[in-house]
Amino acid sequence: MPTSRKKTNSVKVVWEDNAVVIGGDAPVVVQSMTNTDTVDVIKTAVQIKDLFDAGSELVRITVNNKEAAEAVPKIRNQLDLMNCKVPIVGDFHFNGHKILSEVPDCAVALSKYRINPGNVGRGLKKDVQFGQMIDIAIKNDKPVRIGVNWGSMDTELLAKLMDKNATKKNPLSANLVMREALIQSAINSAKKAISWGMDTNKIVISAKVSHVQDLIAVYKELSDRSPFPLHLGLTEAGMGTKGIIASTAGMAILLQEGIGDTIRVSLTPEPNGNRSTEVVVAQEMLQVLGLRAFAPLVIACPGCGRTTSTFFQELAEKVQVFLRKQMPLWREKYPGVETMNVAVMGCVVNGPGESQHADIGISLPGNWEQPVAPVFIDGKRGPTLKGDKIAEEFLKIVSDYVVTKYSINSKV
Repeated sequence: MPTSRKKTNSVKVVWEDNAVVIGGDAPVVVQSMTNTDTVDVIKTAVQIKDLFDAGSELVRITVNNKEAAEAVPKIRNQLDLMNCKVPIVGDFHFNGHKILSEVPDCAVALSKYRINPGNVGRGLKKDVQFGQMIDIAIKNDKPVRIGVNWGSMDTELLAKLMDKNATKKNPLSANLVMREALIQSAINSAKKAISWGMDTNKIVISAKVSHVQDLIAVYKELSDRSPFPLHLGLTEAGMGTKGIIASTAGMAILLQEGIGDTIRVSLTPEPNGNRSTEVVVAQEMLQVLGLRAFAPLVIACPGCGRTTSTFFQELAEKVQVFLRKQMPLWREKYPGVETMNVAVMGCVVNGPGESQHADIGISLPGNWEQPVAPVFIDGKRGPTLKGDKIAEEFLKIVSDYVVTKYSINSKV
């Protein structure tokens, strides 16, 4: 099991009666980000709803100009009409102080602001513009994430640390100095916000990098040196399996050590791909680590020469898709269903054993085996399926099992 979570401050992100808690004793929060043009109100609201339905508990949107800011209250209203109370987070760079001042309705409609210290201004303007955003957050009672990024660092702080490092007898590598600049930028910016009146329980920090070892090292330091909840993520993780593996490799190590209070898996979607994939990956990462449960887990064998038929693979996929599609309804009607384990096995070697260990499982016939598929329910042998309707019959058995075992009034 993972080690106990490191204690941090507790930050509430609220929209109406929906409060998402980051840090403290709260479970790790899953968040995501849209990739629509924020000015397109309907398209953005629909994608937010899709991400929310997939399980995203916070959704961030780009607010890069006045037109986008003016669209935010309309997006919020559209979401409310769809009964989607997910808190939305505004992502600000370069001109956030100006946008929030000029469009106060945007500042109200957002539930949280994301501010990048490296992009709030240069020289004397930096503190003034950062201070303006913090002042607006305080006036609207909104939390902020102070999010430092590897690719958009505070260049003045970095130059100062590089110059200081160059005078040392045994200077550190440039990479280590950059890590320290990230850490200091996040912590010092949070301290400034507090000195200007921001409640310590309104601040989340992050320092996102694009390499796994940097991610692990930076967040271990942040965890040791600050009390703020930490947002984990490998920025620019990439596409497909590379992005999934890199994100999981870095974040899982930190989560295993109790570091991290909210996560995002920053995947580059395939062309016309489903944005919700990043939510599913984040959920499955937390679930396999034993930190949270979101949807029933499907256990399936990888296949071998005993299972040259693709039927068990197709059934495993059907079961997994079916379970996820049912979760928005099941989550409300059948509390606890997200902890269910379902086994779809391909032959007699491990099939009966794995099926007996699952809540409900099916052992399909492998090559040269009898063309029958025994079902196991709560460890006991149940019906035996055969013929052309095995998939439909098994999904019906699963649905009936959920109703029987997880109904609020169930005595099972």
